[in-house]
Parts: sequence; C-alpha cells; structure tokens
Amino acid sequence: MKYFFIPFLFCLSVGFVLSGSDQDIDKAYQNAKKGVYWALSNIPEKKSKIAHQLVAEDKLYSSVKLYKKVNGVKVESTGFYNSNEVTITLYKSTDSLLSEGYINSRKIIEGEK
Repeated sequence: MKYFFIPFLFCLSVGFVLSGSDQDIDKAYQNAKKGVYWALSNIPEKKSKIAHQLVAEDKLYSSVKLYKKVNGVKVESTGFYNSNEVTITLYKSTDSLLSEGYINSRKIIEGEK
C-alpha cells in the first residue's frame, strides 16, 4: 500500500503544477489579445508604425507593435503573465478593417494620394 501511495501523490502534485501553468499561459494569451484590440482601435492616420506598452499597477501586460503594410496592417502583440510570454501576430486587410469598423476610409492605410 505504501508503494502505491507515494507514486499517486507524485502524479497528483505534477498535475497541479501543469494545470497552474496552463492557467498562466491562458492569462498571458488574454493579455496579448488586449494588446491586439488596443492596436486595432488606435490605427494612426499618418504614422506607418507604432509601438506601445500596456501597463497597469506597475505590471507590464502587453507590448504591441502595429505596422501599416500594403493593403492592410500587421499587429504583433506579446502578452505577459508571471514568467510566461505569448506572442500573437495578426494580419488584417484594409477591406476587413473597413467592414469591422476599425477605420472609416482607405486613406488611413494607403495614405493621401
């Protein structure tokens, strides 16, 4: 009975550690998504790229970079939680930005011609 109980406790403790790690990764992913939403809501008219950090309560939640590309934008968002880091790279076309309401005109992405 003693030999069965010790490996059982070991497996149980490993399971708790892994589930905690999954939760931390999920929180880092949620922070990265917040960065993506921030970038899409703040597309500049004149600049071709921006970089921003989302910080609250002296904690870095997300680091965001937005680049204007031909016919759309590229967003790189890195979310942080404890010692975990998750990066999302997203490409959005000008048409999808217009249809989803992030921009009002093609001129914002293509520039004044």
